[in-house]
Amino acid sequence: MRTTEMLQTYPATMNVDREALARAIESLVECSQACTACADACLSEEMVAELRTCIRTNLDCADSCGTTARILSRHTGYDANLTRAHLEACIAACRACGDECEQHAGMHEHCRVCAEACRACEQACRELLATMS
Repeated sequence: MRTTEMLQTYPATMNVDREALARAIESLVECSQACTACADACLSEEMVAELRTCIRTNLDCADSCGTTARILSRHTGYDANLTRAHLEACIAACRACGDECEQHAGMHEHCRVCAEACRACEQACRELLATMS
């Protein structure tokens, strides 16, 4: 990804750790993709009815991560309170999705991969949030 390169081109001052920001954005995009793909894979499973909660949680997490990545990519007129709120919501979504996918990880490899992406994203968001306090 070109996240770091793009952040370095921002012409104004940024009041955030650019390295932590880049890690968070990349993790958010990766998690959004993993959650979307996991939901789709769940829909292809024969036991799809038992995966309804997993699918819903995947899609919620994917949307939260995608939105948060876009918000973190914009810095003109930056609002720290809005950014913190989205990071906190994303952390909760990643935690919930990671927990749900871990329940199915023994049977479905896509859930194992998704759970790992969720845990990594949750950590990257926590690290960025800690730099903003």
